[in-house]
Amino acid sequence: MSLPFRVWRLAVVCALTVMAAACASAGNTVPPGTVEPDRFLYERGTASLKEEKWLDAREYFRQIVDGYPQSAFRPDAKLGLGDTYIGEDSAESLVLGANEFREFLKFFPTNPRADYAQYRLAMSHHAQMRAPERDQTETRAAVKEFDVFIERYPMSQLMTEVRQRRREARDRLSEASYRVGLHYFRVRWYPGAIDRFREVLRDDSEFTGRDRVYFYLAESLARSAKPAEAIPYFERLLTEFPVSELREDTQERLQALKMQ
Repeated sequence: MSLPFRVWRLAVVCALTVMAAACASAGNTVPPGTVEPDRFLYERGTASLKEEKWLDAREYFRQIVDGYPQSAFRPDAKLGLGDTYIGEDSAESLVLGANEFREFLKFFPTNPRADYAQYRLAMSHHAQMRAPERDQTETRAAVKEFDVFIERYPMSQLMTEVRQRRREARDRLSEASYRVGLHYFRVRWYPGAIDRFREVLRDDSEFTGRDRVYFYLAESLARSAKPAEAIPYFERLLTEFPVSELREDTQERLQALKMQ
């Protein structure tokens, strides 16, 4: 049986990473006589990370993780490894970065920076989110990891950022569903449009684009000879969205339906 594509891709990328690190390691060794070699490596790795020298930083951090199991710098070096992959920002490096942060959470679950690892794990998926009309697997993964963060680290200083990023991911999912409904509306299959728009409102009551959902749900209901059900959605749009490009059309349609 063949390996799943995601596992196969991770294995290939890991092999390439090991080869690249082997080539780079010659220039990133600890000078003879260094009193605190792990500190030396960590400081060099941190400096390289700030300069966005991803491969150099990765090699310094990797030496700590693999060669100094008792070092106080080992947990931070593990996070640094993940950060080098996220900073590199390629499809392969994001997968490897997520793996580093998962391993950190597995081996250092009570570390004071566990919240940061969970945040960066979620962000590794966030960075791979695709356009609304495409596959949303990574978007759903991002939402899942952000939800884990919110549950586990309610007092974290990263909470504001996490909630903002989660909102972006949740909006992407809702936008994807909305566009399916809009397609049904445009081809005049109103039952399908109604079901999809209602699904968006049920699953994500905070969707930032729900003024469009209200409008086209109301229109779909009106065109299905259900004006009494349409009117409340037009009214909600006017109440909840004092500024919307659909307000004028909504006012006109609402007036026409009430006159009926």
